[in-house]
Amino acid sequence: MRVLITGFGPFPRAPFNPSGLLANALARRRRPALAGLERNAHVFATEYACVDRDLPLLLAQRPDIVLMFGLAGRTRELRIETRARNAMAPLWPDAANQRARHCTIEFSAPAARRGRAPFARLAAAVRGCAVPVRVSRDAGTYLCNYAYWRALSAASGGHPLVLFVHIPLVHMTARPRRRVRLRSLPLQQIISAGENLLIALAAAAKR
Repeated sequence: MRVLITGFGPFPRAPFNPSGLLANALARRRRPALAGLERNAHVFATEYACVDRDLPLLLAQRPDIVLMFGLAGRTRELRIETRARNAMAPLWPDAANQRARHCTIEFSAPAARRGRAPFARLAAAVRGCAVPVRVSRDAGTYLCNYAYWRALSAASGGHPLVLFVHIPLVHMTARPRRRVRLRSLPLQQIISAGENLLIALAAAAKR
């Protein structure tokens, strides 16, 4: 089973984006439950043009699962996104200082696209790592939502199985400063949660 795991690089207001670090870490993890998964990681530059260029090439490799991560710096939990909105925010520039030209991603398309992943089951897998999690219906209007929309649009008949997950800020040390600790989670805990997500997704894709 082929798995594509993606994250994003830095962007305005986020000089450090842990989603790319998480994607690469999950591609390297060694556990018996992951042994049957051919995993590849890709870190998008946080630019509309890069998503448009890279995502079709990655999907042409015909992955069975696409697990996408992005940063939501104001949240304190993992957010499992159930849908992508047909919306963009021209106000916010990407990492190349380019802005969306329109407020919609695709004209004459539905207002939202819903994923086919077993969201409640995935949330339960994350809770098994003692990581706060919630199922969300709003992936925002920035690059995370844009990439999710493009991936769901490319999925045919539910293949590949696509999921987008927003992660909070992380801290790398065991004892972070108090201000950081209040709104972040340990990186290793986030990696463990991502691993559980991947195992649950693989089980769903086999059904």
